[in-house]
Amino acid sequence: MRRPEDAALDRDILRLAFPAFLALVAEPMFLLADAAVVGHLGTPELAGLGVAGAVLQTAVGLCVFLAYGTTAAVARHLGAGDTRGALTQGIDGVWLAVLIGVLVTVAGVALTEPLVGLFGPSPAVTEHAVTYLRIAFLGTTPLLVMLATTGVLRGLQDTRTPLVVAVAGNLLNVVLNVTLVYGVGSWGGLGLAGSAIGSVLAQVASAVALLAVVVRGARREGARLAPDVRGIRAAGRAGVALVVRTLTLRAALLVTTYAVTIGATGRDQEIDLATHQLALTLWTFLAFVLDAIAIAAQAITGRHLGAGDAAAARAVTDRMVRWGIVSGIVTGLLLAAASPLLGPLFTADAAVRDLLVPVLVVAALAQPIAGVVFVLDGVLIGAGDGLYLARAGLLVLLLHAPAVLAVALLGGGLVVVWVVFGVVFMGARLVVLVHRARGDAWLVTGVRSLTP
Repeated sequence: MRRPEDAALDRDILRLAFPAFLALVAEPMFLLADAAVVGHLGTPELAGLGVAGAVLQTAVGLCVFLAYGTTAAVARHLGAGDTRGALTQGIDGVWLAVLIGVLVTVAGVALTEPLVGLFGPSPAVTEHAVTYLRIAFLGTTPLLVMLATTGVLRGLQDTRTPLVVAVAGNLLNVVLNVTLVYGVGSWGGLGLAGSAIGSVLAQVASAVALLAVVVRGARREGARLAPDVRGIRAAGRAGVALVVRTLTLRAALLVTTYAVTIGATGRDQEIDLATHQLALTLWTFLAFVLDAIAIAAQAITGRHLGAGDAAAARAVTDRMVRWGIVSGIVTGLLLAAASPLLGPLFTADAAVRDLLVPVLVVAALAQPIAGVVFVLDGVLIGAGDGLYLARAGLLVLLLHAPAVLAVALLGGGLVVVWVVFGVVFMGARLVVLVHRARGDAWLVTGVRSLTP
């Protein structure tokens, strides 16, 4: 029988995790919608989207600290009863997002062709990847503002507002993608470029909606709205460790994609890249599903530690790990069962559909590991333990990169590349995170400034 204290923990976790789950399911639909729409244009277009998506997700993913770091900082202040201070730090994070977004947009548009060229795709794939990526970079600033404002709201224990905005933004994205790619009536549409334009417009609308909610809350609490150089600088310094941690994760994904490109040539390369793009998109989708508990972990851990209650932080961590294991088993079983049915939803290429099935079975076997990894990652982020996460990420990358490149060069094929991804990359992350969670070094209580 479940103990009363466990029931209370479950209610607290569910209150934040369920809306976060729905919102995080909606977020990767931006990519799933693009993949479904573009996949029916042709295999070269889908392969181009895969290369462009890897670059764009890396650029934006490096800035995920705008959400994660802000969530932890805001939650600590909330736990200490300082809502005004929480929103002040949140606003600093939003201004930092704008600054970084402008810089990334300018650099990304200027360097689109060299960035795509790093993957060594065929000329046909290169053309489509450059077309998509150059337009998609224009949505960088709204994407980063979405990250920062979502982090503020999560830190305030509000996961419902990001849910509403994510669902509305996703619906808008689907409508715009279909309309702009295929056209209406006599207008033939814009093809792959239309998919990028539709996503950018949906991202702008979502960013405006989230920003309006945060600004209204800041005004209500009397928090400062104007940019503060010291606050922005402090937010940037505090995010360095999380940037390094994220960089190691993105580098591992990029190395894996690069391994796919060097493992085959010509038509085989197009098939492998297209299949890898679909598998990685579905992996990302399930990662967001499992990450719902990690989002709750960030907010709840920060709140308990801000209030000075290390015992509560430990108890809720143990409970969320159990949630992560069960969730990973469920998503793994569902992915394995659905693997023969998913290919036709995204592509008409029989070779891609056939190869996708064994790749997804491998991904399904790694889901229980992912469930624990994502929860513990969220706990340590919520605790402000970014330095350890950065060091652990570097160690994992040093183990994964040579292993995945070696199997690709030896002709192991796409399925073996994914086996290495699941065993070496995810397995190593599990070991380093469990090791840290068992100790007490991360249980630092009280309100901590964004300045390290």
